[in-house]
Formats: sequence, C-alpha cells, structure tokens
Amino acid sequence: MGLDEDSLDYHEAEPPGKLEISTTKPTNTQRDLSLAYSPGVAEPCRRIADNPDDAYKYTAKGNLVGVISNGSAVLGLGDIGAQASKPVMEGKGVLFKRFADIDVFDIELDQDDPEKIIEAVSSMEPTFGGINLEDISAPECFTIEETLREEMDIPVFHDDQHGTAIISGAALLNAAEIAGKELADLDIVFSGAGASALATARFYVSLGAKRENITMCDSSGIITEARAEAGDVNKYKQEFARDIDEGGLADAMAGSDVFVGLSIGGLVDQEMVRSMGDNPIVFAMANPDPEIGYEAAKEARVDTVIMATGRSDYPNQVNNVLGFPFIFRGALDVRATEINEEMKVAAARALAELSKQDVPDAVVKAYGDQPLQFGPDYIIPKPLDPRVLFEVAPAVAKAAMDSGCARQELDLEAYEERLEARLGKSREMMRVVLNKAKSDPKRIALAEGADEKMIRAAYQLEEQGIAEPVLIGNENRITKTTERLGLDFEPTIANPRADDDDRHEDYAERLYQVRKRKGLTKSEAEDLIRRDSNYYGSVMVECGDADALLTGLTHHYPSALRPPLQVIGTAENADYAAGVYMLTFKNRVIFCADTTVNQDPDAKVLAEVADHTAELARSFNVDPRVAMLSYSNFGSVDNPGTRKPRRAAEMLRNDGDVDYPVDGEMQADTAVVEEILEGTYEFSDLEEPANVLVFPNLEAGNIGYKLLQRLGGAEAIGPMLVGMDKPVHVLQRGDEVKDIVNLAGVAVVDAQQNE
Repeated sequence: MGLDEDSLDYHEAEPPGKLEISTTKPTNTQRDLSLAYSPGVAEPCRRIADNPDDAYKYTAKGNLVGVISNGSAVLGLGDIGAQASKPVMEGKGVLFKRFADIDVFDIELDQDDPEKIIEAVSSMEPTFGGINLEDISAPECFTIEETLREEMDIPVFHDDQHGTAIISGAALLNAAEIAGKELADLDIVFSGAGASALATARFYVSLGAKRENITMCDSSGIITEARAEAGDVNKYKQEFARDIDEGGLADAMAGSDVFVGLSIGGLVDQEMVRSMGDNPIVFAMANPDPEIGYEAAKEARVDTVIMATGRSDYPNQVNNVLGFPFIFRGALDVRATEINEEMKVAAARALAELSKQDVPDAVVKAYGDQPLQFGPDYIIPKPLDPRVLFEVAPAVAKAAMDSGCARQELDLEAYEERLEARLGKSREMMRVVLNKAKSDPKRIALAEGADEKMIRAAYQLEEQGIAEPVLIGNENRITKTTERLGLDFEPTIANPRADDDDRHEDYAERLYQVRKRKGLTKSEAEDLIRRDSNYYGSVMVECGDADALLTGLTHHYPSALRPPLQVIGTAENADYAAGVYMLTFKNRVIFCADTTVNQDPDAKVLAEVADHTAELARSFNVDPRVAMLSYSNFGSVDNPGTRKPRRAAEMLRNDGDVDYPVDGEMQADTAVVEEILEGTYEFSDLEEPANVLVFPNLEAGNIGYKLLQRLGGAEAIGPMLVGMDKPVHVLQRGDEVKDIVNLAGVAVVDAQQNE
C-alpha cells in the first residue's frame, strides 16, 4: 500500500502525469510569436509542400516517436483498456527522453479491431519519425506490426516482441561464449509461446541458433508437429513445431543447454535445472517473479549456471530500456525507413561487445563498487551505463546505412560526438549516490521519526536497500502511523522517552561530558536526551549506535543544527560547517555554498567552505572549479566586501594542497558564462565555467540558490552539510519524502567514505 500511495502521489503531483510539451525556440517577443506561428510558418509549410523531406529540417518530426497502444496486453495488468494504459505509455515516453533525448506523443487507441488500428496508425505517418507499438495482445500484434511495416515509410517497432529478444540475444551471445558453446549447437527450450517468446526465438535464429534446435512450450506442453496438424496451435506457434514426442516443460529441459522463460513465475524447479546439460544458461525472465529464483537456480548445480532475470536486484537484468531508446535514436538519426533485422542484430552485438570492455569507475560506483567484469555475473551492460547510447545508436545507424534503409548518411565519428552532447550527466547524480548507498547501507537516525514523511521515507529507504533507518520518536505513534499508511514494514524505533531504553544513562553521560564545560549540568543532559530527539540522535551518532543523522524536517534550521554541532562538532581538518545545495540542470551541475550556516564569513571561512564543497563535488564524481562570487569582477570595485572573496581565492591558490582551479572575486554571470570568461577575462584561472559557487555571505547564498532552483528549472538536492566530524544533514522544513531519501543516500555515502 505504501508504494501504491507514493505512486499515486507521484503521478498526481502538479502537473498530473509524467510528460509535458515545452518550446525549443524563443517566444518572448511579438516577433518571436510571429515566427513561431502566423505569418512565419507559411514559408516552412511551402518548403515542405515542395519537398516532404524538409519536414525533418523545419519541424520536430525527426526526433518524435509515437508510442501507441490499445491497452490490451499491459505487463502485469492484462487487458485494461486504452485509457488505463496511458500511465504506462507516458512512462515509455519518459524512458525515451531520459535515455536517448527522444520526444514522444503517447496515443491510446480505444480500438480492438486490428484493421482499424492499422488504418489509424498509418494515417499518422506525417506526424512521426517512428512508431513504437506497445502492449497490444497476440496474435493481433503480429498482423498490426507486419502490415504497418509494409505500409509505412518510417520505422515501426513492437517493443514487447523485439525488445526482450534483442537484450536477451546480447546476453545469449556472451553466455554461450562463457560456457564454451557455439550458438549453432545450442539446444534451446522456451517456456511461453506469446509475442515476446516467438520474436525472441526468431531473433536467436538471426544470431546463429538453429531453428531445429529450439523447443517451444506453451501452457499445454511442447509444441509438436502432431499438435500443429491437429489444429491445437495457431499459425504463429506452428513456426516452431517440432517432430518430437509430446511432453511437458520438464521433458523439454532434460539435456538442454539454454532455458528461456517468458511465461509465469514458479514453473521451474531445481530438479529441472539439474537435468540440463553442462554449464546451463538460464534466462528466467517472467516478472515480477521469475520461472525459478536466482538463488534456487544457482544452488541447483555444482557447475556454472549463467543466470539472467528481468529483475534489477540480481545480476544480468534483461531490461528493455537497454534497447528501444538507443535503437530508435540510431534509426531516427539516419531517417531510416524501417528497423530491420540487421539493425536489431547490430544492437545486440553492440551490447554484447560493450559487456567485454573495461567498465568506467563511474558506472562501478553507480552500482555500489561491486566488480563489473565480463563473466557469468556480467553478460549485459547496466542500464545506467552512459556508453550504451554511444555504442548502440551508432551500431544501429551503421547497420541501417549498410542495409540500404537509411535516407541520410552520417559520419559516425562526428555522430558519436553529437550523441555525447545530447545527454548531460547531471541526471545521473542522485542515482550514482543511491546505488552506491545500496552497496553498503548504513544506519541512519531520523530525528523526527514520528512525522509521517519521515516514516514514509524510512519505508522507502528500507525497501530500496538504501539505508537502515532508525526512527527516533514515540513507538505507539510511529506504529499507528505506519499501520494507517499501510506500509508493510516493521521500522526500527528508538524512543527517547521510553523507560526501558537502557541507552538513556549512557547517552546522558556522554552529552554531559561533551558539554559540562559549556554550562550544561548532568540533570539538564538527562532532560535533553529524553525530550529532544536532535540531542538523542546526535549522541547516538557520536556513540557509534548510528552512522549518520538526518534532522530538521519540523524544526527551524538553526535549532536543528545546534545539537549536532555541539555534540559531534566539526571534522579534524575543519573549523566550520557549511550548507551546500547541488543544483542539477539538463547539461550541468552546480554546487552552491554556503546557503544555510555561516551568516557573515570572513575570507578564512570562505576558503574553508570552498575547499569542503570541492571535496563534496568530487564525491559525486565532479571535478571542482571554484568561483568566489561578489558584485565585483577582479578588483573592479575595491572595498572590504569585495576584498573578502578576493583574499579567499588567493588563500586557496597559495595553498599547496589545493589541486583544483579557483578564482575570484567575480560576478555570478562571469563565473558561469564561458563567453564572458574567455572573451573579457581570459587571464582567469578558470578555463571553463565554475561548478562550485561560493557566495560572500549567507544572505546571498540562500537567495541565489533559490532563484536558480525556481527560475532556472534546476532540481535542488540538499542542503548537504560539509565539515562535520560525522555525517549529519539538516533538512529544510517542508522537504518532501524524495528529499529525505536523497539526503539519506548522501549521508550513507558520507558514512561509507568515513570508514
């Protein structure tokens, strides 16, 4: 229920849904509008009327895909109808945009008649550069795709059929190599004979498997020629009917080399896996529950089982997102007339080859620093590997050009550079951190543990394996709220007011020892531990009973920060703490400091804040470039206010341990606009725009980051507290659950680094 409610909140938040249309040209003046619409549109219209290919030049057609469904076969939901399928189709559009920067119109057709669907889709050819058919039931989907491919002069691709085929095909190429077997020799058994299974079997043949070595089973057992002759199977299944004895799935699997599951969970037991040949390949891809679990399949054999599933929590996830965005990217960029077999094979082989390459450190870190090296547990790339775009799209584009279906030739080397420019790395930032957190979750004390948002965040942290949350608060209130929200978990709770909490005495003594020379009496320490969750959580972290602390959700920032500063204090190499926001834009990441702590820092404080923020940037795999901000550029105004950031920059440049570029004082636009740096201030130590902005005081920092967030469309992550001896992060009042989860992920990574 918790996940369901969070999903509803996610989809309902303004604006509802997951997609919107945004303009790509200026619309600020009357002239802009006259160019965008009447009368300016007349000339592009005339050009396209004379030369239809000019639609790719003057409109967004070349980067626009139609995701089209009638909702008759939605994964996990069945025939839910066109309108109910819209969240899925919008989600498909999100993936297209996120992974390949492709725009999408999702179109849900309230129609079951294949002929009418064909008529409707084919009539929309002028609108789109490509068509992605989705969640249409078999066998109608075969007819629809085949006919549309014949009738339309743009790519038509039914992802339910071909997506799994291509990704699992890449896995099969590598699995066979690891097992020391040739594709042509593989005895392959399919569980399932629907659209995806049939397309996958055909694709394996395209890769080099022998059709006569493929045995396909449906719910009635092995598909044999006898069943085909008796009219027991449709014409599509008949393609894989074999002249062998009838039997069930267990009979088919005995002695086989490969099991491909595209059916339902739990159909395969360990004995069936034990009956397979040496070093069996098991692709159990039913979702959410595979035909046999990962651990069960591995434990069934003493030799190597090369296992893949459709799940993200095990190695070798067969995830369609590794395919369709990048296949369409390549197809659109050469204006292909179709996505043919050569292009699909090229995509699979590119994925297979990418798996053999050295994995960048950034990708390894994104998946928790677990070894990612070609072998049984790594036969296909990870979906978040940015290289997939740069490997698959060019391979598809080349195959389209080589096979003759491309209407535009590309310089592949230049094309890869264009692809690199399409997607920035800012969107990866939090995923990198959260995946790293999942590799070694730490105990996170949540000070306002009875708050509903904290409880929901704790549920997500535990469910996603990001952290081991400890809710500090009244046990009865937390339990009742958990039950009311329908969250299926038993949270770890620390109740400061509970009489049976044997930590009270130790915590009070520790607080007393830390603060006794600051005017705190022992009785006051005991009282603070029982009534103030911020002090309780701070001492919990200080004593090692938690690895990090999150607080501030229901407190003013200064009052939430005071207890951890008093108890935990700053790190050995720090005299000051500071608050940093990371702002992620489409193509850049900016760290803003100090936005929450130091009201009027001097030059020494600014220098220290800059250094800690640069260190934080590096934890996100960002090479820091620091700008000390002011309203003056390099001495254009000389007064005590402008001298302060100028002196801070000098202190850092003169510090032999500083190995990143830093300059200032400078105005904000000078710091972030390359043309100003290069054109006017070519002497600056910043050869590229800054990504760490250090503001001259708290007032400027807080105003600045909020303007960037609200008007610049940036996503703000933070505030992240730097300079503390142990991980502590103070939330802003009113932060949402996702903000808590994000900051908890940062805290876990901090704790990992502290170890």
